This record gives sequence, C-alpha cells and structure tokens, in this order.
Amino acid sequence: MSKKSFATRSRIQEGRPYPLGATWDGLGVNFALYSAHATKVELCLFDARGRECERIVLPEYTDEVWHGYLPDARPGQLYGYRVHGPYAPDAGHRFNPNKLLIDPYARRLVGELKWAPALFGYTLGHRDADLSFDRRDSAAYIPKCAVIDPSFTWGEDRRPARPWSRTVIYESHVRGLTMRHPDVPEAHRGTFAGLREEPVVRHLRDLGVTAVELLPVHAFADDHYLEEKGLRNYWGYNTLCFFAPQPRYLASGSIDEFKQMVARLHAEGLEVILDVVYNHTAEGNELGPTLSFRGIDNASYYRLADNPRHYINDTGTGNTFDLTSAGALRLVADSLRYWVTEMHVDGFRFDLATILGRERSGFDPSGSFLDTVRQDPVLSGVKLIAEPWDIGPGGYQVGNFPPGWAEWNDRFRDTVRAFWRGDEGKLPEFVTRLTGSADLFNRNGRRPSASVNFITAHDGFTLRDLVSYEHKHNEANGEDNRDGHDHNLSANYGVEGPSEDAGIEALRLRQQRNLLATLLLAQGTPMLLAGDEFGQTQHGNNNAYCQDNEISWLDWDAAARPPGQELTAFVQRVLSLRERFPLLHHNRFLTGRYDPELDVHDVCWLRPDGEAMGDDDWNAPHARALMMHLDGRAPVSGLRVPGTAASLLLLVNAAEEPVVFRLPEVASVHWRMLLDTTTGGRGPRLPGGGEWTAEGRSLALLAVEHDEAG
Repeated sequence: MSKKSFATRSRIQEGRPYPLGATWDGLGVNFALYSAHATKVELCLFDARGRECERIVLPEYTDEVWHGYLPDARPGQLYGYRVHGPYAPDAGHRFNPNKLLIDPYARRLVGELKWAPALFGYTLGHRDADLSFDRRDSAAYIPKCAVIDPSFTWGEDRRPARPWSRTVIYESHVRGLTMRHPDVPEAHRGTFAGLREEPVVRHLRDLGVTAVELLPVHAFADDHYLEEKGLRNYWGYNTLCFFAPQPRYLASGSIDEFKQMVARLHAEGLEVILDVVYNHTAEGNELGPTLSFRGIDNASYYRLADNPRHYINDTGTGNTFDLTSAGALRLVADSLRYWVTEMHVDGFRFDLATILGRERSGFDPSGSFLDTVRQDPVLSGVKLIAEPWDIGPGGYQVGNFPPGWAEWNDRFRDTVRAFWRGDEGKLPEFVTRLTGSADLFNRNGRRPSASVNFITAHDGFTLRDLVSYEHKHNEANGEDNRDGHDHNLSANYGVEGPSEDAGIEALRLRQQRNLLATLLLAQGTPMLLAGDEFGQTQHGNNNAYCQDNEISWLDWDAAARPPGQELTAFVQRVLSLRERFPLLHHNRFLTGRYDPELDVHDVCWLRPDGEAMGDDDWNAPHARALMMHLDGRAPVSGLRVPGTAASLLLLVNAAEEPVVFRLPEVASVHWRMLLDTTTGGRGPRLPGGGEWTAEGRSLALLAVEHDEAG
C-alpha cells in the first residue's frame, strides 16, 4: 500500500445504492459500486493533473452495493476506486487495493492506459506467477473516471424507427470513415465530430443506406503486444468500460459530441447501431492486468473454471464475462439502456453473441440475458443483431436466436462468394440464401429480415480484395502472415493483387457489381461494408484489426476517381430499386406458394430456356444460371400491399460463358431491364417470350408493371 497519507472527508454522507456509478444530482454526486465479496471500498479523488488528492471510504453497504454521497463534488471530478478483500486466486478472488480501478459505470474516461508492471495484481516474473501479490501503485497508469453532467438539449430529435424490412446497414469505423476525408476538418477527422460533417452525412444519405453500424465505441485498451510492435488495437474489441465512449474518438473531450453526431444522423433519417462487446474485457486471463472488474469482484464478473484460479475462455481472449451472474447481468442491461435512453442509439450488434446466451448447461435461447432483453420495455424496441458464434462448446448458433433478434448470416456470405467464383453445386443453396434463408430463420414468427446478409465485413477481405487476391497478405500485422482466415472463397482472376490488364480489371469490376447486386436484391437485411461502394482496398490484408493507418482508413481520393464514382452510382441505383419495389424486401418468406384464384406463384424458378427447374436441373453440379420470377399479384402475407403488383425477373449467370435466356410470356408489351451488371446501368426493352443473351458472370433485373402498380 502507498505510504502517502490522505485526509478523510468528514462530509461524506450515506448516499444511495442506486443508480450505480457516479450520479450528479445538481447538488452533489452519489457514488455506488457493486461488489459482492469486497470488505472495504475506497473512493479515490484526483485533481485536474491526475494526482491523487483524497481517499474516502464509502460508508455504506446495501444489497451488495457500496455507496456514499459527496455534497461538494461536481461534474468533471476525476476518480477511481481501490477495493479491499481477499487476494486468493485459488478461491477466485483477486482484490488488491494497490491497484486503482475503473468504475464499470463510468460515463467518461480521461487519459489512456499506459502499460507498466504496476498494472498487474501479481508480480511479473515472480516464481509463483499470479499467486504472488504486487504492492506497487497503479494509479499513474490507469485512465481516470470523470463525473459528468448528463443534461443535453436534444431538441426535436426523433428516432427514424426504420422497419426491419426496409433497413440497409452500413458497417463502418469511426476513425476509418473520416481520417482521409479531404472535406472533413483535420481536427474532426477520426472522431464523432467528423461523422456529423455534411460531406460524410451526404455520402451516406445519397448512397441509400438507412443505418450506420459503428465498430466498438466503448472505451477500450490497446494491447501491450501491439504497442511493442508500433501498432494499435484499431477495431476496439478490447473493452475497458461499457458506458464511456473511447476517449480518442472525442475531438472535444465531451460526450455531448457523441449525442450531437446521433442527432445529426437522425435528422437525415439514418439510424445508429453500435457494435458492442459484452462477452469479455481487456483484463485477459489470470496473467492479465487488474484494471477494473478483476479487482472489484473477480468471482462475480467472470466465468471461472472448476479451479477458480483459471478463466473459462470461450472468447479466445483469455476471459469470458459471466452473464449468469446477477451483478454482471445488471451491468450489461444497464449499459444497453443507457446507450438507448441517454445517447439515443437505435440498436446493437453483439460480438460473439452465443456467449451471451450460454448458461452453465450450454447455449439456451431462453437464457438469462436473452430473456432479460426480450422482456425489457426499452431494449425490446430497438434493433438487436447477434453475431451467432464463438469458439466455445456448441458455439455455432446461426438461426437459433429467439424472436426479436436478427443474426449475421455467414451462410449467405460463403454461399454467394462461392457461387460467383464459379464453384460447382452451389445453385440450390444460392437460391435459398437469395430468398431469405428460410431453412435457418422461418420459425417462431421470424421474418426474412432476421437474416443479416453480408458479403464482406470488417473481419476479412474488402470486396475489392475479394476479387483481387487468392491469398491473405497480412505481413504488416507482424505475425508472419499466420493470422487471419485462410478460407476466403476469393479469386484473383489471373494476377495476385493490382493488375494492368484491362480485361482482368473489367472482370473484377463486374464481379464486384454481381456480388453487390446479389446482396442488395436478396430477401433479408443487407449489410454493406464501408468503402465497398467505391472499391476500397486493404492490399490483401484480411485481418486489419491492428492497422490504425492508411491500410484501413477509407481512401476518399479513390472514391472520387471514375471507377469509384461508377461503382458508387451502381450501388445507389440498386438501393433505389430495392426501396422502390417491395417485392425485394418482403416481410414474409417466399415459398413458391400457388394462388389458384390468380393462377400465379409468389416465386418461380426457371431454367434459361424458360421451363420450370426440375430435380435434375437443381442437382446438376455444373448448373450456374437460372431465372427467378417474382409475381407481386400473389401476396405472401395474404394482404394486398400497394406497389407490390409489379412482376420482377432476376437473371443470374455465374458461368464464364454467355447464356441465352428466354423470357417468360407477359400480358404487357415488354419487360424493362432495370439493371445489368455487364454495363452497370439499365438495359433495353425486351418482349415477353423473347431472348436475352447474358454475358458470362453477369446478373440482370427486369420488371413488367401491371395496372395495379401504376
């Protein structure tokens, strides 16, 4: 323990055990910290220069919460905790009052984590490893918590409340989106302030997306091993605190900046979805540092092994947050409600979400956390997206989350990639994915929108790299190219990486259009990776988690050049068609159901010669071409919906050679070609029963509108 002496503040009052955290009430600040196993809690106050000036014992302990009230504390006050209790790793307890701890409910952090031996509760290099006890003070190396004034004038801010069936997600990164944008003020680049700048908002609005999904914005730590290599944790999946925004994303240092960003995006009809990491923290395994949860109540916050010295590691990061514990579950639920009610976000994407539903006996769709969210009057009304896998037992749970949840659908990603690459035998599953993956999601009243379809995401190749590299090129990560996935289902079409061959580049561009069109025209909820709309490259790096530099930052100069502009215009066109035709975002699954009154099917699958697909056609390994006929006169839900009466015809040819399609007979004079990936634009008018030759590796969308469609 430090030999410094601190005055005891006599005016400390009893306070309240709720709400948890540091709460400013206009007169003073209430401090409340949950710890079921601590014996004493000290509140440590710091001056503006980060020097510890007071330690105050919280005087009361109610329902496992330590609390006290300081009538003379004000917003801006810096603080942390020292928590006393047994240091008994073999019993699951790792209390060490020499270590300053971050309040799990802190709304703002000041400063960055500085790696040093004093951060560890045990003595590094000691022969007893984590069973030893370290007495060095860690306060100089830990970010300080800051009391905030939560008041903010939201004005007329309204949630866009976009229906799931009309949602298009744009997955992006706070820094990556604006760091290289020439029209964003330099001081705002890489921050929430940059995201509210007009050029950025205009791009998102004009593109046609409806929701911005941000990679983790909760305060996180840079891994020590990355800092030693001159790298940083760019993606942010290394959480320190579930309430505080990442300090480096605040140009102003005030959390109001985040609120201003949300209000600006809402004003343009754009929802804000946060990628959140509640499955683990930055403290790692038993050999990791003591930063917050471990020193506050290790046994309550983490899932411990049969030998409680060790941690269950279903995340691959060293520890697993224990949502079967009441204290940890309350923390996560409170955090989610805070971001919805106080910060006005519209939804969440949950990293490694299987962990959140795993009980002691395994994954349970009615587990504690999933039931808590489903019945919560606040959380049940926002968008909830699961990454439905982890590395633990029974970790792959795609399609098994409960009603009210959407899920990342990696089956869509892999099937569509393989199909357009030209792999054999993929046609039947391609069709299943194109129509909303009913095999995975058509149960319990779930809708096609429960399938979050994607071709690329932050983890993996960009779209441009997917058609330019057959192998990953992660040398810049400093791991001898051993990290990252090897199963990329990619192709380079003759040259690895950039090519001067005009034919190769033309094919790559067409394949990007094919993949984008498939994604944006499929039933379900499409998710577009930021930059894919103009051909962003990471130069073959498929694991850029540590590349906070131009490898990952969006290249807006490329977006302004003709190839990037043309691809962006193509995405805008496809998204305008998706919005225009409700047939492309049905709220019920397409089944091929026959309507005898109208003599139509909701969807028909046709061979290129116009005949219905038979068993032999589906089972032919070389089959790579077909037509999908959607007839809006056959309402999927049994209800007539204005604008759905248009008939659409999707022509798909993933073969290398051209294919002649005979178009279905229609009562109208012609089919109108709305989209052709060969040219990127519209095509000619074609008579019903006529022929159209689709170039190799191409897709086209045609429509004929009946009287009901206007």
